Amino acid sequence: MLRVVVLVSGGGTNLQAMIDAIKDGRITNAEIVGVFCNNRGAYALERARAAGIDSCCISPRDYKDRQDFNEAFLNRIDEWKPDLVVLAGFLVIIPPKMAKRYAGRMINIHPSLIPSFCGTGYYGLKVHEEALKRGVKITGATVHFVDEGTDTGRIIYQKAVEVKNGDTPEILQRRVMEQAEWIILPKAVNDIANGLISFNGE
Repeated sequence: MLRVVVLVSGGGTNLQAMIDAIKDGRITNAEIVGVFCNNRGAYALERARAAGIDSCCISPRDYKDRQDFNEAFLNRIDEWKPDLVVLAGFLVIIPPKMAKRYAGRMINIHPSLIPSFCGTGYYGLKVHEEALKRGVKITGATVHFVDEGTDTGRIIYQKAVEVKNGDTPEILQRRVMEQAEWIILPKAVNDIANGLISFNGE
């Protein structure tokens, strides 16, 4: 059974997509053993509680410097003994030490077709605002392995989504979630759990 830890910062819709996929059998041979959050007001924590999943909230603001936070962060993740770490709307920079320790065992969902609209500063609604500003006709989402860069790890899955006339960033964000993110993230977790994708990304 693959032990999965999910890292979140906000509403936790992708966390919920994984919880639902485990319940209905679209993810097999995997269990979410922990949810880590950096934001005490995040609804994702309520989703974890409702599903009976152990959760923890630690904010960088609780520590005198980022180094102390990074140490506490990594120690807490290690306590869950995860086989796979999933970044699902997690807005904290992953410490290099953690990226190395979980190399090939950490994945992220990004709301664009990488390499478009990715990297430093591209997160949440900002991604969709930029897509609309550029006038692209197709956007989507990407699941990729996490390395020491920002959105630079090897791509696992991508799914395209149509941009429609009259879209706002909020409308586009919702469509990308429903038609791409909530589909390819559970699929990636399931395929890793069942040996269809190796941890080293091959």
